[in-house]
Amino acid sequence: MAAKKEIRSDNTYMISTDDTDNPKLGAKILSDGRESLFLDYYFGYKMVYDEAKDKKVAKKDRKRETLKLYLWQAPRTPIERQQNKEILELAKKIRFERGQQLLENVEGYRLKKEREINFLDYFQAYNESYTKKDIRMMQIALQRFKDFLKETPEYSKFATFIKPEQLNKDMMIAFTEYLQSRSIGEGAKSIYQRFKKVINYAIEHDVILKNPCTGVSIKVDGQILRKDVLSLEEEQQLINTHYDNENPNIRRAFIMCLYCGLRFCDVKDLTYRNVDYSNKLLKFEQNKTKGHSNNSGVVIPLNDGLLSLIGEPQTDDLNNELVFPLPSYEMCLKALKRWVKRAGINKHISWHCARHSFAVNILNNGANIKTVASLLGHSGLKHTEKYTRAVDKLKEDAINSLPELKL
Repeated sequence: MAAKKEIRSDNTYMISTDDTDNPKLGAKILSDGRESLFLDYYFGYKMVYDEAKDKKVAKKDRKRETLKLYLWQAPRTPIERQQNKEILELAKKIRFERGQQLLENVEGYRLKKEREINFLDYFQAYNESYTKKDIRMMQIALQRFKDFLKETPEYSKFATFIKPEQLNKDMMIAFTEYLQSRSIGEGAKSIYQRFKKVINYAIEHDVILKNPCTGVSIKVDGQILRKDVLSLEEEQQLINTHYDNENPNIRRAFIMCLYCGLRFCDVKDLTYRNVDYSNKLLKFEQNKTKGHSNNSGVVIPLNDGLLSLIGEPQTDDLNNELVFPLPSYEMCLKALKRWVKRAGINKHISWHCARHSFAVNILNNGANIKTVASLLGHSGLKHTEKYTRAVDKLKEDAINSLPELKL
């Protein structure tokens, strides 16, 4: 039996084998041949001030209770073995009673009010330690949830402070409806997916006991292209438009996306190492699928116009010299909207519209769907098919624009 004990560096081991136990029963090995029994409580997270980071951070909230009950470490007589059995049964009974008290008195596995945390702070702390490329979407998800609380009369009382256990299914239904009122199609769905990341993380760490998002979803027809696209004529109209204090790198980068179908997260990270001048190729790994897909690599042929747009490196550090040194996404989007307006184009154009415009325009010019999927870095045709439907719609609109035929 002793061989099965997983002794930790502090001379303790856990007796509880069920991961859902809270508190957990454990023992500390003493130098006098006995083992002291204890209970480890886990209360989720609490916000504490970190002097090194000069801000509040989420920290695991734990507590240990010594039971003042002892086992013989190596019982040698029947009496000692019987004593161990009785003491262990008593300790397990105490553990069970403490667990029941925790469930009865506290929602979300946390004790009293002084240990409560604000879910908005918890969300913020999660974002601050988030390292993936979609951090901007995580920040938008938090801001949208704050806006929802503030702008919805029923939930405005939670605008600055909401406990994790106060999140419920009715609130999530209202939140998804709010998201869909502010964003079109994939935008609302994408924001909600990021929100659920934090919910799932909180559940995994016992901050939330019951998932409020269960059964609440945003369904979108992924085969419909909802964003505006620029026609080839509008693209040329945009290229011909200049204005005072325009940022040449933003201009070059957006034109590159129009003619290569790049995402913003990929174009901003391009270095001259990605450019094969000899073979006129652009090679890179998509940030969105890197490490998650075997098809994350993309190879795009470059013509002389695109090579001219890229230009030549100014240093020998090809790995770190960016092709398009860009400011933040927010700054780039503001500049793009100003540029589109000056060009007289009455469409809602975001940076990602360049990728959609590229796909629709080359399909319109006769490219086959497999070629388009390869250029966009899609692993299959599922995500590319929405562009063929968009092309069909453009053709239908073109036919319908003709004068009515009267026979």
